[in-house]
Amino acid sequence: MGRRAFVAAVASGAATAALGGCSRAASGAGDDGVDEAEAVARAYAFLDRRVDEAAGGTRQGLPRSYTGGWMESHHFTAAFTYDVALAVIAYCARGTDPDLRRATALARTLLALQDGDAAGDGRIRQSYTSGKVTGADGLPAVAAGDTFTGAQAWTGLALLHVHRATDGAEFRAGALRLGEWIQQHTAGSGGIAGYTGGVTASGTALTWKATEHNIDVAAFFRGLAGVTGDPVWTDRGAVATAFLDALWDEEGGAFWTGTATDGKTLNRTPVPEDPQSWSYLATGDARHAGSLDWALAHLAAEDGGFSGVSVSDADTSKVWFEGTAHMAAALRHRNGDGDGDRADRLLATLRAAQADAPHADGYGIVAASSDGLRTGDGDMLYASLHTGTTAWFTLAARGADPFRPG
Repeated sequence: MGRRAFVAAVASGAATAALGGCSRAASGAGDDGVDEAEAVARAYAFLDRRVDEAAGGTRQGLPRSYTGGWMESHHFTAAFTYDVALAVIAYCARGTDPDLRRATALARTLLALQDGDAAGDGRIRQSYTSGKVTGADGLPAVAAGDTFTGAQAWTGLALLHVHRATDGAEFRAGALRLGEWIQQHTAGSGGIAGYTGGVTASGTALTWKATEHNIDVAAFFRGLAGVTGDPVWTDRGAVATAFLDALWDEEGGAFWTGTATDGKTLNRTPVPEDPQSWSYLATGDARHAGSLDWALAHLAAEDGGFSGVSVSDADTSKVWFEGTAHMAAALRHRNGDGDGDRADRLLATLRAAQADAPHADGYGIVAASSDGLRTGDGDMLYASLHTGTTAWFTLAARGADPFRPG
């Protein structure tokens, strides 16, 4: 999910049974008459609304991450940088002229925030105020000032996607600044070689290392190597990839969460979904492809008539729709025996959620099937419409991989 700090592969038949549910075709009308192309178009319309309502002032505002339900009733209207990056990548994946105009506007706002940050070192913050900008500098205010490694890498990936789509040199330059920030501030020399969590708003270095963050860094640095031709980024990316190898649980068939603050003691609980699916999207490594089967079996969740996966093994009582989209995207890319059918079932769940989940509006997709899904790291997710989940649905349905710009 990109905002958290955060083992034998199960036979594919068991994983399929665990997910159950009605099967719908990957394209065209499903058993209930829902057309995937129409569902995707509606998801993009939701993103358009969130982006356009934030436009105004001297610069583009940032779209709020959550709408409706518990999150809105508790006045949470911030824009997570991760969610903004996903919206940018989703727009680049479809690539219509209006899509690229919105993606470019958002990317330029991210560059302006990078340039205008008080630290002056190329970083981006965890979240910003959303909506129309009214401040004198024309920039969204910082909402959460932490500088987590994953948010830097996802922002960099988004800028690389826009660079590929538009050939804009400023986006490449901004991505390079983010890459250098990651290298200078998070390259961890203690314990297992890899990249640490980042820096808190108060300036405290986070010395734990997350599998999720190292996946993000590996993909981002590979992208930087591709656009610059500089082998140093290949070498740096290899450090992050080696960390993934070290965090692989051969016996269990999944990735551990990360390390403790010493950088070497394994954090074995909870075991989250995103390293299992993101690892395959980012690396395509067949040695670890069984992590998808582990997630399908051990994180399977059913709630309110929806079937998918949960955030982690800490709580499988509700469906995490963003993670369900992760899994659909990864299964489509693995494309093994039965993977297409499994992906179709997960996409059917997402289309059903778009129409019928609590607080659904027929366009966006809520974060969880019902309120109070525990992530395992002290946070909770709610049935509020979520830009990140909606963007992941468009990517999974289109067969796009956000970790691979261009």
